[in-house]
Amino acid sequence: MSRLLPVWTLCERELVRFYRDKSRVIGALTPPIVFWFLIGSGLGASFRMPGSAQGMTFLQYFFSGTLVLIVLFTSVFSTISIIEDRHGGFLQTVLVAPIPRLSLVLGKVLGASVVGFLQGLSFLIFAQPAGIPVTASGYALAALTLGLCSLSLTGIGFCIAWLLDSTQGFHAIMNLFLIPMWMLSGALFPIATAPHWLQAVMKINPVTYGVSALQQSLALGGLSAAPLAPLGFCLVVLTATGALVLAGSAWLVCRRPGP
Repeated sequence: MSRLLPVWTLCERELVRFYRDKSRVIGALTPPIVFWFLIGSGLGASFRMPGSAQGMTFLQYFFSGTLVLIVLFTSVFSTISIIEDRHGGFLQTVLVAPIPRLSLVLGKVLGASVVGFLQGLSFLIFAQPAGIPVTASGYALAALTLGLCSLSLTGIGFCIAWLLDSTQGFHAIMNLFLIPMWMLSGALFPIATAPHWLQAVMKINPVTYGVSALQQSLALGGLSAAPLAPLGFCLVVLTATGALVLAGSAWLVCRRPGP
């Protein structure tokens, strides 16, 4: 049996389950877009950013943060299928199958990551209609950033879902842990306007580098007189975070005899 076959099978299963459930597709995409429109419209008149380009609105600034929110909602909550599979007996079946446990990690993480990535892309195409002057290379860099963000956030969700036994507990931990990470990423307000202690917290938050990379990819670097970090450094941080959480997921699955 090819080592890649179980990985692809589990990945395909995640994609089929997600896109067959239309309520999940709508639920993962619509709330962030409504959030973007309402918050962006409400705060647009009062939003001022040091060094921002003339004519830039809060809706345009908030666009990159909304992209990360869509990926976060989709990728992380796709990993809740781990708990559902455990209760349904499917996970136990996979664990006793003659395949490496690493295949389980790669298949589940890759499937949820692709779902989050595709949902993010479906909103990224609205960058030009939103008045953001993005180029073809900007779209490519933004897509790369979305992929890395999706992988990192899915890995975090996998680790938490593997350790929990109830979907209610998963939702509670996600709201306690990941929503603050997103709020302190520069998605809602620029890091330059935050207090010094909050800037320190934001700089150790890996989601901050995802938002910064998207802002620079979408030609929003002119919004800030002092970007958090160069685009290349942001991508390195995202890649390292993805590799770290993927290694952590593999360690968790391989160290436990089974759920």
